[in-house]
Amino acid sequence: MICPRCNQDDDKVIDSRGSDGGHVVRRRRECQGCGWRFTTYERCESSGRLVVVKKDGSRVPFDRSNILRGILAACGKRPVSESAKETVVEVVERDIRRDFDLEVPSQEIGLRVAQQLKDLDEISYIRYASEYRGFESLNELASEVSSLQSQPKDDPGQQDLFKD
Repeated sequence: MICPRCNQDDDKVIDSRGSDGGHVVRRRRECQGCGWRFTTYERCESSGRLVVVKKDGSRVPFDRSNILRGILAACGKRPVSESAKETVVEVVERDIRRDFDLEVPSQEIGLRVAQQLKDLDEISYIRYASEYRGFESLNELASEVSSLQSQPKDDPGQQDLFKD
């Protein structure tokens, strides 16, 4: 690995841990040149390419960074840790790859991200939902917030925010 600080290609692995059911390996490394410690992640790549079917019918290759970008925008300056955001991406990606072989509708990805955000941070969830659904008025947004507030805290998923 190339050190992100000094660009030398001389490091040693200090710690190695499996996570996400063994599909991701987290490694702590130390640069032999400058002593900087950094973390790398290794992920198994599936043999088949997953394609996302967009609302307009177009198809694009699945890219986990698009999920992370949406989560980052929704979380903004909320007190949500980077590891929690990465966990949401990992859970959504794992579940999508488990449940779909070749193609997945973009709406399905959105639903799964929304559910994870609902459990993580309600404000981030509303931000994500407002972008995903494209609320046309404050009344629509207020209605969704009211629905979220009236939902029992111990029964997540009772309401489907994205139903048509």
